[in-house]
Amino acid sequence: MTGQTELLIVTLARLLLDARSVAAGASSPIPGAAMLLRATDRQRPIRMSMLGSSKHNFFTNGTVELFDAAGQGRIDAFFLGGGQIDGGGNVNLVGAGEYPRSKVRWPGTFGSAYLYFVVPKVILFREEHSRRVLVEKVDFISAPGTSAPNIYRKGGPAALLTSKCLFHFDQAAGRFRLASLHPGVTLEEVRDCTGFQFDLAPGLGETPGPTPQEADALRTRVAKELAETYPEFARKLERELLQAA
Repeated sequence: MTGQTELLIVTLARLLLDARSVAAGASSPIPGAAMLLRATDRQRPIRMSMLGSSKHNFFTNGTVELFDAAGQGRIDAFFLGGGQIDGGGNVNLVGAGEYPRSKVRWPGTFGSAYLYFVVPKVILFREEHSRRVLVEKVDFISAPGTSAPNIYRKGGPAALLTSKCLFHFDQAAGRFRLASLHPGVTLEEVRDCTGFQFDLAPGLGETPGPTPQEADALRTRVAKELAETYPEFARKLERELLQAA
């Protein structure tokens, strides 16, 4: 039996199969685990930057170097979350309610808008799948999902993964397409919990669980290496993996 955390890690890792250099921000244990899992594929080497890690981080000057590398085209994929995400791929990291008198305040935009423009593949990840998070229109645009044709931009949203499903983003249409449903989740449930309209992929199916090789890597290597940066989460992951075995 596959646990939810295990499924999310495996799904994110598969979205990185074509990436050679990946970065994740702070407080990102599941994306961090996905990078570590992707790194177990020795046939396709990958460089990773996990903020807070001394072992799995090729930067020596923190976010300054991250921004430089991204601008120079040396980062292929990046993970981004948001307090709100809408159907156009817009992300809100500022707060809920009318700005500047937002009723709820979040950490802030930081460099999200810049990375959204220059990193070719940005993977949106938010475990909570509700109309509170996945809204029709964000209250504040921290990072826009699309841009006008005359705006230079090589990056943008590629996918959105939640606890219920996986969406891919159609850049031409400027909207999400439901790619797969997680085990036990129905299309009606996703529609009920999503504040924006979305398209359906042909032959919509179930999000595949880990292969024996992926499951083994998670149990024998990834959880242990993740403990350097996220010790509490790593212990929780190991317990879940033992229960699922």
